[in-house]
Amino acid sequence: MVHRVQAVVVRSKNAPVSLETILVPDPGPGEALVDILTCGVCHTDLHYKQGAINDDYPFLLGHEATGVVAAVGDGVTNVVPGDRVILNWRAVCGQCRACRRGEAQYCFNTFNATQKMTLEDGTELSPALGIGAFAEKTLVAAGQCTKVDEDVDPAAVGLLGCGVMAGIGAAINTGSVGLGDSVAVIGCGGVGIAAIVGAKLAGATTIIAVDIDQRKVDLAVSLGATHGVNSRDEEPVEAIRALTEGNGANVVIDAVGRPETFSQAFYARDLAGTVVLVGVPSPDMTIELPLLDVFGRGGAVKSSWYGDCLPSRDFPMLVSHYKQGNLDLDAFVSERIGLGDIEEAFERMHQGLVLRSVVEISDVEITAGLS
Repeated sequence: MVHRVQAVVVRSKNAPVSLETILVPDPGPGEALVDILTCGVCHTDLHYKQGAINDDYPFLLGHEATGVVAAVGDGVTNVVPGDRVILNWRAVCGQCRACRRGEAQYCFNTFNATQKMTLEDGTELSPALGIGAFAEKTLVAAGQCTKVDEDVDPAAVGLLGCGVMAGIGAAINTGSVGLGDSVAVIGCGGVGIAAIVGAKLAGATTIIAVDIDQRKVDLAVSLGATHGVNSRDEEPVEAIRALTEGNGANVVIDAVGRPETFSQAFYARDLAGTVVLVGVPSPDMTIELPLLDVFGRGGAVKSSWYGDCLPSRDFPMLVSHYKQGNLDLDAFVSERIGLGDIEEAFERMHQGLVLRSVVEISDVEITAGLS
C-alpha cells in the first residue's frame, strides 16, 4: 500500500519550501511507518534548504519529531503499532567496532529506511537526517524509533530528537559535567541553552552564559545560567576567568562553531579543563593554536556529535526528568505552527526570535493510505 500524505519539500538550493503530496510506502523489513504528531524547526533543516549539507534535492525536511507507530515491517521487535515514539537519526547497527566495544553512542554505521519516499511523479526524496518529518507520515528504520511515555507533551519531548539532545548531551555526555563544576557556554541559541540546562541538571554550581545578544543572555539566565556575559561589551575569556576565581571554567562549551569562539573556549577553560565543540562549523573554517598551548594547558578538547547520544538510553532518562520537573523542555517550545508555516518559521529562527517553532499535526490531519 502507498500512502498519499502532505509534506514539506524543498526542490532546489534556497528555493522556498512547498507543501506537496508525497508517496510513502508501507514498511519493509526492519522499517516503521510513523504518523507524525510534532516536529521542531531546526537549523539543520535550514542548512538542507540552503545546500549546506549536500545537493541531493529534492529534500523532505524535518527530523526533530514525535509520532505514533502506524505499522512495522518484518523482523521489527523494538516497537509495535500504537507506540508513542521520538524519532532519532542514529539507528545504531550493533555490529561495527564502536558497537562491539560497548560504545554504541559512537556507532560508525548508523542506518535509515531502505525504501524511498517519492513525489507523485516518482522522483525520490532525500529525507532530512534520514527522517523527513515535516509530513503527516514518514518511513524510517525501526531503530530510529525510541518508545516514550504517552502522558507528556509531544511538542516538548520531540525536541530531544536533535537540538536539545545535542546541547544537553554536550554537557552531560561529552563534557562529563559533574556536581560543583563550573561551566561556560558560548552561544545561547537552542543548543547552547540546552547545554546550560544540561549543566544545571548535572549539578554544576557556576554556569556562565555568553552571547552577543543580550536577549539570549537574559533567556539563558532565566533557564539556569548563574551568570551572563554579553561578549559585545566584555571580553569573554577574561569575563569567564573573573567569574571562576581567575582560573577559567572546568568545562567550556562552544555552541557556535566558529574559529574565534573555539579559541575563546580553549583559553577560557581551567588548566586540565575540557573544551567541547558542539556548534557546527562550515567546511571552509580552520583554527590555528600554538601547539605548546595545546600541550601546556592539558585537559581535553572534544567534539560532540548529537551530544554523544544513545537514544535508547538518553531519551527515556530525560523524559523522566521532564516528568519529575527537573528538566523544563516546555521552555524550548516558543510557538506551535502548522505545516504551511515553516518558511516564516525559518525567518524567525534566523533572526533569533525563537528557541523552537514546533509543527503540530493533529490526528484528524493524518490521511488514510491509498493503494
